[in-house]
Amino acid sequence: MTGPVPPSFRLPSPGEERTNLPLVPTGEPSRPPQLRADAARNRTRLLDAASRLLTGCGAANLTMESVADAAGVGKGTVFRRFGDRAGLLLALLDHQEQRFQAAFLSGPPPLGPGAPALERLHAFGPAALRHERDHHALILAARTDPLRVFTVPANNLRLSHIVMLLREAGVPGDPELLAHTLLASIDAALVHHLTVKCGLPPERLEEGWHHLVSRLGEST
Repeated sequence: MTGPVPPSFRLPSPGEERTNLPLVPTGEPSRPPQLRADAARNRTRLLDAASRLLTGCGAANLTMESVADAAGVGKGTVFRRFGDRAGLLLALLDHQEQRFQAAFLSGPPPLGPGAPALERLHAFGPAALRHERDHHALILAARTDPLRVFTVPANNLRLSHIVMLLREAGVPGDPELLAHTLLASIDAALVHHLTVKCGLPPERLEEGWHHLVSRLGEST
């Protein structure tokens, strides 16, 4: 990357593990880590209403107005809490993303700590693909700004995790650029295009990830 990494997402030094890091949301980088009890209840109420609507009408038909009506609040309340529709959709992804974060930061090996770095890299791609397979519609609906995906905290955490594993494995080259390349190969939009539009089986994408990681391992 060309600019400095925000302090909360400092790239780890070689051999440093990140299992003690807090889980981070998929978006909403300005949201305070702790909300007042009443604000937290209101946020949960809005997300519950949005989840019900999402199940019933799909991500494409989810609006700020419909969430406000379902939650029994004014539309301004929804905008104040989430900023815009993309912020709402990102918030809906938080729970699923945090479960995935827990798996690769502190879960059992080979995805979590305790396995060699290359084994963890091999495990990461298929796990990410499986994690996002059921949420493609929601993920794609949240991408109203094509550049936003590169700045949300969850993407930074995935990136720094891959960088750490590349460094730990002793892979030569620029670990940050390599990490971006690896993550780009399993980007949700690309995966949707390849599996839905082109008809590729998900197993072929997993094999492609393993091939990339194996080639990197051969260079060590």
